[in-house]
Amino acid sequence: EDGEKCEESLDAAPYKLRRRNSETMRAQYISTKELRICIGTYNAAGIEPPEGLDIAEWLGTTGGEQADMYVLGFQEVVPLNAGNVLGAEDVRPALAWEALIRDTLTRTQPSCSRPKYRYRSHPATPTRDGSDELFPGGTDTETDDDAPFSFPVYPEEYVAATPRMLGAMVDIEDEQPRAQQRALLKTMSKTDRIGLAWPEQPLDLMATASLSSASFKSPRSFGAHRSFMKSRAAADDCPAMVPDLDLDLDGEAARGHGKKKGGVRSPFVRIVSKQMVGVFLTIWVRRGLRRCVQNIKVSTVGVGAMGYIGNKGSVSASMSIYQTMFCFVCTHLSAGERPGNLLKRNADVQEIHRRTRFAGPGGLELPRDIYDHERIFWLGDLNYRIDVPYDRTHGLIAAMDWPQLAEKDQLKRELRKGRAFEGWSEGVLEFAPTYKYEIGTGKYIGDDQKGGRRTPAWCDRVLSFGKGVRLLGYGRSELTLSDHKPVTATYAAEVEVFCGRKLQRALTLTDAEVESGDVVVPDLEF
Repeated sequence: EDGEKCEESLDAAPYKLRRRNSETMRAQYISTKELRICIGTYNAAGIEPPEGLDIAEWLGTTGGEQADMYVLGFQEVVPLNAGNVLGAEDVRPALAWEALIRDTLTRTQPSCSRPKYRYRSHPATPTRDGSDELFPGGTDTETDDDAPFSFPVYPEEYVAATPRMLGAMVDIEDEQPRAQQRALLKTMSKTDRIGLAWPEQPLDLMATASLSSASFKSPRSFGAHRSFMKSRAAADDCPAMVPDLDLDLDGEAARGHGKKKGGVRSPFVRIVSKQMVGVFLTIWVRRGLRRCVQNIKVSTVGVGAMGYIGNKGSVSASMSIYQTMFCFVCTHLSAGERPGNLLKRNADVQEIHRRTRFAGPGGLELPRDIYDHERIFWLGDLNYRIDVPYDRTHGLIAAMDWPQLAEKDQLKRELRKGRAFEGWSEGVLEFAPTYKYEIGTGKYIGDDQKGGRRTPAWCDRVLSFGKGVRLLGYGRSELTLSDHKPVTATYAAEVEVFCGRKLQRALTLTDAEVESGDVVVPDLEF
């Protein structure tokens, strides 16, 4: 038995060495940057927003500073009556909220210069006239929000491919593989074309096809492969991947809301819009960042009546931003103050984890569940309560003794004991509980109100999971439209950015290296 373990260890040694070399190599062509992400959640109590409602405080734009991305989740975006739960979906309130969000982001954009994003374009095919230009047009460029960049950015381990790119990955003189590519395209659905992802980068296809001693005779040899050609994903190649998912890749909203009245162009575009009964998730990114977002998928899970109805549950979105995979989970969990309700909330969380699936196109290995992502955010009306008597809770609120209240918060306790959200993080609760208020006021509901009194609680929360996430702010806003107060968490999230020029430079061998005989071909893993 010891001999078998020793043999297994010896077999694993070369793999570990190759993996270590690959990671060292990878560091040469991957850089990092931070994106500012604003995540907000609001239980709207089924009330449609009135015209002119000011939500700038909720979006954190009152000071003129805007995030790169807004992830906004709603619960009870429609009243949870039998008609809405069991009947046709009413999308009018969701559209009204989105119009308000677009107007707020457009109206509050700062007057200073817009942020610039650095795009890494792949080097183009070298000229056939003998030119020594190694990177014709394939340079790092900084563009403003309205300027397009030359090549879409892909996730770290997956490359989204369009039909145009498939043809560019094979040598033009090899007709048989090209015929096979055309046959493959004919059998693919439009949905499969959108998210077609290769387990390896196109450079790996290049290496297996053409790595020979002759390949290393010139620094231009790697650039000669068509896998380095420039390509742009056309809008026609990007239909919606799932029903009700709005992909606004060209900067104009699908329903004609790309510009505010008066011709002012919105600095943000919507990339996700998905509703399940009362749970609604809408995601917006800066116009200049929109093409850095790829592989968008959504998943819905109902855990309400009979365990499957959508009056409670989740709407989740998966995507890659540059080369980093993100997941956003908007939820509405079971309500109630009785001890059994806490167990039901924990069960809802487990069920959402178990049933949330993001189907990969063509059966390829894209992230399949929530924990397959690198940066994960969970937002919504989680309905966890405070285990303190009613009068005592009001006394602590009047004294603004948030630490003592937080000690008795159910979610904080479940986090500490690992019974729900094990390994997740939340900011410090330094604001008043967000539930339950008299609608139209800033007063907690009393005994004389319909439905009886409710002990105040931090029902509305935002959590995060994964490395590379830094919390910048966590607080609530003072909207009085609902019996809840909206909550906002702002993060600085680290993303990995692929630089094709650096990769080509790392792979390129000079004539001197070839002649010296010291050529070592790295075992690349993507």
